Parts: sequence; structure tokens; C-alpha cells
Amino acid sequence: MKIILNGREEVLEEGMTVAGLVALKGVNPDAVIVEYNYSLVKKEDWAGITLKENDRLEILRFVGGG
Repeated sequence: MKIILNGREEVLEEGMTVAGLVALKGVNPDAVIVEYNYSLVKKEDWAGITLKENDRLEILRFVGGG
């Protein structure tokens, strides 16, 4: 299945959830926000969202600085 992740096409296994994708990418779930098909989703909802063909995700990391 193909999705668009952070503007790039990516091929994933069927049945992948948002939580699974975040884990697969090895990012700290406490340091990111996820936009799923142009809507922000709460972290507690990630496990219940199964990705589908042509979904669009943005995984955005918090960056500190001054």
C-alpha cells in the first residue's frame, strides 16, 4: 500500500496503524504530532487509525531553540 508521508511516497504493509508507523520510524511519540489527511490526531487515537491507500500523513517533530 502506498501513502504519502511528509510529502514523499512510501510503501507500507496492509493494516499498518498510525501508532505502528510512528514506532516503525523510531521516533519518540512524545515528541511529535501527527496530521492525518490534513487533520491533527491525538496520540491516544493513533492505534485506532488503520492507514489506507493514498492516505497523507505528516509526522512533525518538536524542535527546541531560542
